Amino acid sequence: MASEDVVAKTSETAVNTIVNLAEEAKIAREGVKAPSHAFLRICKSLIAGGVAGGVSRTAVAPLERLKILLQVQNPHSIRYNGTIQGLKYIWKTEGLRGMFKGNGTNCARIVPNSAVKFFSYEQASKGILWLYRQQPGKEDAELTPVLRLGAGACAGIIAMSATYPMDMVRGRLTVQTEKSPRQYRGIFHALSTVFREEGPRAVYKGWLPSVIGVVPYVGLNFAVYESLKDWLIKTKPFGLVSEDNELGVATRLACGAAAGTVGQTIAYPLDVIRRRMQMVGWKDAASVVTGDGRTKAPLEYNGMVDAFRKTVRYEGFGALYKGLVPNSVKVVPSIAIAFVTYEMVKDVLGVEMRISD
Repeated sequence: MASEDVVAKTSETAVNTIVNLAEEAKIAREGVKAPSHAFLRICKSLIAGGVAGGVSRTAVAPLERLKILLQVQNPHSIRYNGTIQGLKYIWKTEGLRGMFKGNGTNCARIVPNSAVKFFSYEQASKGILWLYRQQPGKEDAELTPVLRLGAGACAGIIAMSATYPMDMVRGRLTVQTEKSPRQYRGIFHALSTVFREEGPRAVYKGWLPSVIGVVPYVGLNFAVYESLKDWLIKTKPFGLVSEDNELGVATRLACGAAAGTVGQTIAYPLDVIRRRMQMVGWKDAASVVTGDGRTKAPLEYNGMVDAFRKTVRYEGFGALYKGLVPNSVKVVPSIAIAFVTYEMVKDVLGVEMRISD
């Protein structure tokens, strides 16, 4: 009997060991699969954001270049008097390549910027909503326009800071013309030249107004777009929503256009100041506004506030909105295309998570 008990206990122990090992193996397999699935989802989301940024920015590249030229041109040597005249002048003097000058650098910046921005917005939305639901009585709360504004602001700051050196170099590549005393030959040549001649800090010139401007700009873009979509789905006006509660491409484009219009109008003066600060220290800059608006001395700004003061003092308040028209013509379709492209690419890649999740 004793030997039978020993055998029984041994068998039971062996069975338990095998079961435990099987459970541990299952847990280990699940643990490996989960991160793999999450990593794949992150990659798809980043790809969707990058494609959205590249497509939307290339579609409006000529207007983007004209906007920057209008922002920084010398008021005593006016070459660009408006959207139509400016585009005609670029075409006449520089041809098709001039229309897309700086777009390669712009896409090299905007693709990672857009990828990080959309992904950061999704993660920030989740984090902010989780914190909001920790409050008593808010357990079932949904994202509000204010919460979306906060998530968008966080996403904008992260994306802008991560890719700002590329933005600074893109501004200079876009402004230079065929008559510039020195030509930057490309992204890396421009970066190395700025590092060598102006120091590492130079690649973050204009960062502060950029960050301040990106808070209302990106924040409002996401808040207005997502809130408009939710409102349309809930109210279903004019038959704009399908039976499966989906918005058509045209309706989503309209939501994106409204979001872009609101955001860029509020943040535009900070974009002008950012561009002008980026020109400081570039002694071979061509056709850029001077610091005092009267002489041809190099640009000199002692900071964001000083740049605002000198711009308004010598050129008037309207100078803060130089290039607004081509920028508006550019931003409205650009933002709309970016949002719609992002969602369409995510659908193609099979990413189920919505931006507002």
